[in-house]
Amino acid sequence: MGFEIPVWFEISALVVLTLVLIADLLLILKRPHIPSMKEASLWVVFYVGLALVFAVVMLMVTGSHDAMGQFIAGWLTEYSLSVDNLFVFVLLMSQFAVPRRYQQEVLMVGIIIALILRAIFILLGAALIENFSWIFYIFGLFLVYTAWRQAFPGAHEDEAQKETGIVRFLRRFIDISDEYDGAKLRTVVNGKKIWTPMVLVFIAIGFTDLIFAIDSIPAIFGITQSPFIVFTANLFALMGLRQLYFLLGGLLDKLKYLHYGIAFILAFIGVKLFLHALHVNELPFINGGEHVDWAPEISTWASLAVIVAAMLVATVASLASTRRPHMSSADRASLPDGSGGTDAERAAAEVAEQKGTPPIVDPEPGRDER
Repeated sequence: MGFEIPVWFEISALVVLTLVLIADLLLILKRPHIPSMKEASLWVVFYVGLALVFAVVMLMVTGSHDAMGQFIAGWLTEYSLSVDNLFVFVLLMSQFAVPRRYQQEVLMVGIIIALILRAIFILLGAALIENFSWIFYIFGLFLVYTAWRQAFPGAHEDEAQKETGIVRFLRRFIDISDEYDGAKLRTVVNGKKIWTPMVLVFIAIGFTDLIFAIDSIPAIFGITQSPFIVFTANLFALMGLRQLYFLLGGLLDKLKYLHYGIAFILAFIGVKLFLHALHVNELPFINGGEHVDWAPEISTWASLAVIVAAMLVATVASLASTRRPHMSSADRASLPDGSGGTDAERAAAEVAEQKGTPPIVDPEPGRDER
């Protein structure tokens, strides 16, 4: 690893970050509401700034630029995967018709579930890496497969359908009311205490978190093998995710090339893991169980550059594509030549009409739904 992180720093950092997360949760419980664009923006800037400050503090404590670079690269990777997670959250909120004023609480519970699951996977991953170096081969192949799956359209809808299947299964065994009772999990209907749809939302969110934890943990272990950096990178990626959900809102649907950028990052890290596996190789049927010296070792800063470049290209390309003018069906029909517009105009209009993800941002930002 090339550097050591003092135990006192690890404990202090985890205590402080846990307190920040608890404070964030208490704010939601005290005042459930739809955050305005300004409020959501300030919180996102705060958490991003906090992550960058943490990276600088890590540099000062460890004296290693490599430690700082691994944290930033890991944080950006997990952040991009967390943004991808928001696509599924949007679909779930829509499917279950969760009232907007309670979406913050649902997201916060989802984040806590995600942290618990990722902590478990991090401990398991660290133990496997420590005792079985060949696990890098499996991680690498798994990430390449995940990248291939991520690159194809419809991945998010498929994930949402899996949750729907689980919900249908649960409905056979438990009584669930037709309407929400605030954010309560249990309510009384005709004198009988039964579950509310909110319990299904939490189960679906938790299942989604499990899927993304399985994908994201091997990805960050391809950047760093420090369990502390892996966990804090995940923690910072999930902190502020709630506010980012409301900040992006309907814009998520416009980031149509984001999944290609994420797929490229996962494939790149998968290849990096495979090359690293060759360097620490102990499998007897590969090079006689000896290290493969000719395999290039990709540096932390090279990885960081690739991650940033992939996300920038995907984001810029997505935003640039949405700037093209869209024509409604009525506008096309009114064209004098009766052609319905140019090929580009017709294609743009068709794409616009096919967009089905409902916006999640309140039309009057900052106003509570009472």
